[in-house]
Amino acid sequence: MGRILTGLIGAGIQQSRSPFMHEAEASALGLDLRYSLFDLKAMGLGAEALPQVLDEAQRQGLAGVNVTHPCKQAVIPLLDAVTLEAAAIGAVNTVVFSDGRRTGHNTDAWGFGEAFRRRMPGAPLGRVLQLGAGGAGAATAHALLALGVERLAILDADVARARALAAKMAATFGAGRVDAVTDLAGALADSQGLVHATPTGMADHPGLPLPATLLRPDLWVAEVVYFPLETELLAQARARGCRAIDGGGMAVFQAAKAFELFTGIAPDTERMLARFGDHPPAKAG
Repeated sequence: MGRILTGLIGAGIQQSRSPFMHEAEASALGLDLRYSLFDLKAMGLGAEALPQVLDEAQRQGLAGVNVTHPCKQAVIPLLDAVTLEAAAIGAVNTVVFSDGRRTGHNTDAWGFGEAFRRRMPGAPLGRVLQLGAGGAGAATAHALLALGVERLAILDADVARARALAAKMAATFGAGRVDAVTDLAGALADSQGLVHATPTGMADHPGLPLPATLLRPDLWVAEVVYFPLETELLAQARARGCRAIDGGGMAVFQAAKAFELFTGIAPDTERMLARFGDHPPAKAG
């Protein structure tokens, strides 16, 4: 097997650990793999340039690309096919190029679910509030309902987007288990868990996605952002006694599934988890 070329398309992704995760695991398996960043922000481009960037990645002979904010939903019309799960979620984070075709997959939902099962065992799943209804939020909503959450409330600054995601999840998991909400304080007061799936807290989007005063000790908190690993939300949640998990587990498990799609070889997820925090954030590749 010759050199395998892969990459990540997104905006503001200079601190992504994906290049290290993929290249380090490939090296451990004796593979020659190069993982490059296609950073729209660094290139001075907006999400409207995604078709051209995807064309260029395919032209360069990449085996596939991961796709992150703000492209996980915008990429779907540019694909030849999507898996059933990705279609049900309505978001794609992995595109495989093969025989001139582009196939979209979603490894985020499995990645979040696996990380939650391992790192938040026994967490109450009666009522959960999710912030964010974009590409990451679509995957986490799907994962949460698959994990057994009884009632999922979805809140997004774009109310129509939250309603659309709730309707999509209801079509898969049944009506009555998911709703779009607009009252943050009320929804959180009625919830046992909080999932944060917006870009707020990323290196390029610092800050808190909600007033810290709304957090309380009996609330569990799951973060999706992983660069930085310790977001302001996690710091505030832990300071208030919340049981909390960072976005690192989801990042590793989604990467492991994507790695297998790109290479056809199953990675060692335990090795990837152990190495995740060992490397400084990546620079443009």
